[in-house]
Parts: sequence; C-alpha cells; structure tokens
Amino acid sequence: MALFRGLFWFVLFVFFTFCFVVLFEYGTHDFASGFQTEFEKVKTYAMSATSKSSPKPDAKPKR
Repeated sequence: MALFRGLFWFVLFVFFTFCFVVLFEYGTHDFASGFQTEFEKVKTYAMSATSKSSPKPDAKPKR
C-alpha cells in the first residue's frame, strides 16, 4: 500500500510541476492552449526517446 501512496504523490508532484512550468511560460491568460502545446512536446519527446532506445530487429549489433 505504501508503494501506491508513494507513486500517487510522485505523479501528483510531476503534474503540479508541469502545471507550474506552463503557468510560468504562458501565464494565466493562455494556460489551456499552453498546457496542450507543452503536453504535445512532452509526448513527442517521450515517443522519440522510447523508439530510439530499442534496437530494430534487422539491425546488426554494434561492436
């Protein structure tokens, strides 16, 4: 149960940190569109980082 509680607090911390960064960058008048823009940037970065880390099946291993 402590693992779930710790995971919950970590996710909550990351979410509010993300919201603070968006609020700092875009302000209160453009928060919603800024949130969407930054979320797309984070999603694109995460997708590219995970796709590069796994080698392709037909690729030769580096020596």
